[in-house]
Amino acid sequence: IMRTRLILATLLIILALILPVYALAAELIMLEQRGCVYCKRWDKEIGGIYPKTDEGKLAPLRKVDIHDPLPDDLKGLQIDRFTPTFIVMDGRTEVGRIRGYPGDEFFWFLLGSLLEELPNQAE
Repeated sequence: IMRTRLILATLLIILALILPVYALAAELIMLEQRGCVYCKRWDKEIGGIYPKTDEGKLAPLRKVDIHDPLPDDLKGLQIDRFTPTFIVMDGRTEVGRIRGYPGDEFFWFLLGSLLEELPNQAE
């Protein structure tokens, strides 16, 4: 019985380490940098409500400063020097980008178009 519990505990730990990679299939990466006026404008107009929207639930936001080292799961991602740049990811695969912040209405339209490209969104 003790050995069975040890094996089960080990399997649970392995699953806990592996599942987060697969649990969050879609993600919106926001490339930003200090002093970016349009990043601040996006934060003011969209940032507060984004997590509450259907889009935010489908593709949660993760901000990445272009001057910081990339997180391990984003190594190999081409970093734009133009900020903000929004990248829709499906796991570790880039679906598409929005370069710049064109205002709230156009942003939602462009984001919706990219999210429709996600494999689980095809109807």
